[in-house]
Amino acid sequence: MSHTFSRRSTLRLLGGAIAVAAAATTAGSAPLAYAESRSGAGPRVEGLIGKLTLDEKISLLHGATDPNSLGQAGYVPGVPRLGIPPLRLVDGPAGVRVTQHATALPAPVLLASAFDPGLARSYGQVIGREGRALGQDVLLSPMVNLIRTPYAGRNFETFSEDPLLAGDLVAAEIRGIQGEGLIATVKHFAMNNQEKDRNSIDVRVDEQSMHEVELRGFEAAVAARTGAVMGAYNKVNGTFACENKTLLTDVLRDQWGFEGWVMTDWFAAHSTDAAITAGLDMEMPGGTYFGDALKTAVQNGSVSETYVDRAVRRILAVMDRFGLLDGSVPPRPARDPKAGAAVALEVAKAGATLLRNEHHALPLTGAAARSIAVVGPTGSLPFVSGGGSAHVVPDHADSPLDAIKSRAGRGAHVSYSLGEDLFGKPIPASALSPAFTTEAQAVAAGQTWTYEGMLTAADDDEWTFVIHYSGVRPKVLLDGEDLFPVAPGYGEYFSGGLVSAAPDGLSVRRKALSLTTGAHKLQITAQGGTGGQLFRLRRITGATRAQDVAEAVEAARAAHSVVLFAYEDATEGLDRTTIALPGHQSELIEAVTAANPRTTVVLNTSSSTSMPWLRSTAAVLQMYYPGQEGAATAAVLFGDCDPGGRLTQSFAVDDDHHPVAGDPRRYPGVDGTEEYSEGIHAGYRWYDAEGVRALFPFGHGLSYTSFAYDDLHVRRARQGLEVSFTVRNTGRRDGIEVAQVYVGPSPDLRLDRAVRVLGGYRRLALRAGERRRVTVVVEKGTLSSWDAKRHDWVLGTGRRTVWAGASSRDLRLRTTAEVSA
Repeated sequence: MSHTFSRRSTLRLLGGAIAVAAAATTAGSAPLAYAESRSGAGPRVEGLIGKLTLDEKISLLHGATDPNSLGQAGYVPGVPRLGIPPLRLVDGPAGVRVTQHATALPAPVLLASAFDPGLARSYGQVIGREGRALGQDVLLSPMVNLIRTPYAGRNFETFSEDPLLAGDLVAAEIRGIQGEGLIATVKHFAMNNQEKDRNSIDVRVDEQSMHEVELRGFEAAVAARTGAVMGAYNKVNGTFACENKTLLTDVLRDQWGFEGWVMTDWFAAHSTDAAITAGLDMEMPGGTYFGDALKTAVQNGSVSETYVDRAVRRILAVMDRFGLLDGSVPPRPARDPKAGAAVALEVAKAGATLLRNEHHALPLTGAAARSIAVVGPTGSLPFVSGGGSAHVVPDHADSPLDAIKSRAGRGAHVSYSLGEDLFGKPIPASALSPAFTTEAQAVAAGQTWTYEGMLTAADDDEWTFVIHYSGVRPKVLLDGEDLFPVAPGYGEYFSGGLVSAAPDGLSVRRKALSLTTGAHKLQITAQGGTGGQLFRLRRITGATRAQDVAEAVEAARAAHSVVLFAYEDATEGLDRTTIALPGHQSELIEAVTAANPRTTVVLNTSSSTSMPWLRSTAAVLQMYYPGQEGAATAAVLFGDCDPGGRLTQSFAVDDDHHPVAGDPRRYPGVDGTEEYSEGIHAGYRWYDAEGVRALFPFGHGLSYTSFAYDDLHVRRARQGLEVSFTVRNTGRRDGIEVAQVYVGPSPDLRLDRAVRVLGGYRRLALRAGERRRVTVVVEKGTLSSWDAKRHDWVLGTGRRTVWAGASSRDLRLRTTAEVSA
C-alpha cells in the first residue's frame, strides 16, 4: 500500500513560491476575484446564494443550539424557506457519540495496527452508516495528526508516527464514511500533536518537516475528497491555525485543491476578519466571531461580503454533493448492530499486537488453557475507549474475563483477582467519629446532607480518596482542603474513559495524598438537587493495596498460567506525564511474575509504554482500547486467530529515550513556544538517526508461526519502484505477516534525509507452508523530499538502498536500485 497525493501535489507553484514556514498574514478586506469566489460551486448553489439574506448566510457559518438535540457535538440551522436543511455534527473517532447506543469500535490506533486500508474502509462504513441512522450529517473525524510524543493524550485516536501509513488509512476510512452518505471531517489541521497547552502553544516547524511529516496525512484526506477539515487549537509559526492563511488557503486550497469547508475545533476561533479572509468558513460550536461580529464587520466594510459568500458557497457545495439540497440523499438507514459488532470484533483481532512470546507461552493450550488466573481491573471491566470525544455508548461491552471463562470451557478453572483497585474500598466505621455509612448515602431531592467529624489514620500512609456520586459532586474537605474541586473549563469533560465511572454508572473522582497518623477533620456537603443523589466515599491505602496484591499472588501461584490486564486511561484534554503504567501496576506485575513466570500481560493502554518488568513475563499482548468486543482478546490468547497487529509507533525503553525526551523546547514547550527541532526525524526515523534502541521498534509484532523472506528484486516503474520478494510461512500454523519495505536516502539531494522511510507494506494471510510472491510499489511521492527553496517536491534520484522485512529494525533482505527522473 502506498500514499496517494492530491492531484495538485505534483504541479509546481506558479507566480512565486509559498513559504509554509512563514507566519500567516491576514488578507485584506478587498472583495475576492469573481473566479476565486465561485470555485467549485454549481448552479443550484449559486442560485441559493443569490436568494439568501445576509442574516441567513451568516447563520450557516456558525453553530447554534439544536432545538431537537440527539446528544451530538454541534448543530448548524438550515434555511427552511429555501429548502436548506440543518446540519448535525457528531464526534466519532471510534463510533458515533450520541446519547443513543452505537457500535463502540476499537480505538483508531488499534485499527491502524492491522496495516490494512481495506479494513479501515470497513471501519469507516460502520461509522458512516450508523451516523446517518442516528440522525447525523457530519462526522467530526477521522484524526490524522501524527504520533510525535508518547505523552499525547489523544494518541489512541489517531493512527501512526509514520506519514505514509497514516495517509493510507485516513484516505480509506474517509472513503468508507462518505460512501455511506456521511460527510467526513479530517482533523486537526495542523500540528496538533499534544493536549498540553493545546489552546495556546505556538508550534515552530520548518517547511520541509511540515510537508514531509505532518501534512501528508491531510493531503491524502483531501485526495480522498473529505468534505470538511477541522482547524486546530494551536498556533503554527506564530499564527493560530484557524486563522492561518498559509495553511488554510496557500496549502489546503492552492496546493492541494481542497473544495470543502473548514470549521474550527470547538471554541478555537480567535478573530472575525483575520479568520474569514485567511480561509476559515465555519465557527463552532457558537457564533462569537462569525455571528453578530461578522455581520457588523460586513456592514461597516471591514469584511467584504464576498468572503461571506465564499464560505457559504463552500458549505453548500458539499451539501449539494451529498444530495442534501435537492432531496436526492438516500433515506436514513436502520442501524445494523450485528454487522457493526462483527467489524468491531474483526478489527480488534486484526490489530492485536503480540510484543513478546517466550517459549511459546501463547497461545494458551493444554494445561495452560485449563488453569488460568486472571488479574487486573480491565480483566473484569471492559475497557471500551479512552475519554473525551471518543466515548461511545455501546449496545453491549463484553468483559474479557467472561470471554476467557467461556472460551476455556466447563472443565477449566479460571479465577479472578483485582490486583489494582480503581474504585476503592469502604472506609471502616472505626476510622470515623461520629461513624456514618460511607457506602450508600442517599440524599432526597431538594435536600442537603452534611457531615462534620474526624477521620483517624492508624499509620502514616498514602490515601487515595474516591468519591462515587450520581448528581452534583459532593464537596469533601479534609483538614480544610477540597479533595474534589470542579476542574476549570472542559476539565470535567476530559476525565478518562475507564476510571471516571464506576461499574454501576456512578461518576468517580479521586484524590491521593499522604496522611499522618492521627485524627483529621472531615467535612462533607451533598446536595440532592432536583432528582436526588446517591454517593459513596471510599479509600485506597497502602494496606488495601498490599491486600489486593497478596490475593493476586496467591491466585497466580495456584494457577498454571496467569493473564494480567494492565491499563492506562488516556483522554482528550490531558497528556500523560510518564510512559510508565499508572498507579502501582509495575509492582503488581513484578509480584505476580515472581510467583508465576507463566504470566501474559495484556496492555489496555493508549500509546508507547515502558516495561521495566518485561523480562520477567512470558508474553505481552498489546490490545490498546479494544471497543465493545472483549471476546477478541480471548480469541488471540487461545489461538483462535493469529495476532495480526504490528506497532504503528516506536515503543521507548523509558522516559529518557525517545524523540522529545530531555528537551522541553521540543515538548511540552517553553514560554508558550514549542520547536519541532527533530525535523523530519519523527518516530522510528529519530531512533535510526540517533542510533537509539527502542524497546519495540515501529512495525514490530509477533505471530504464532514464523516467516522467511527471500529473492528480493527491484525494478523501475512509471509510478516509482516495484519491489518484489517472496514470503514463506515456515511454521505449522496459519498466520498473518505484515511485510514491510523501507527505502534509504537519495545521494543526490542536499536536504535533510532519513536513514530509511517506510516505502510500502502488504498484509499477508499465509497457510502453514505457503509461499507467496509479493510486489510492493514505492511511489514517487515517497521517493521525494520537500525542497524549501523551491517550495515543492523533488524526486530523490540516484542509487538508493531498498530493504524488505518484518519491522523497521528486522530487515531481512537488502538491495539497491537506481531512481531517475
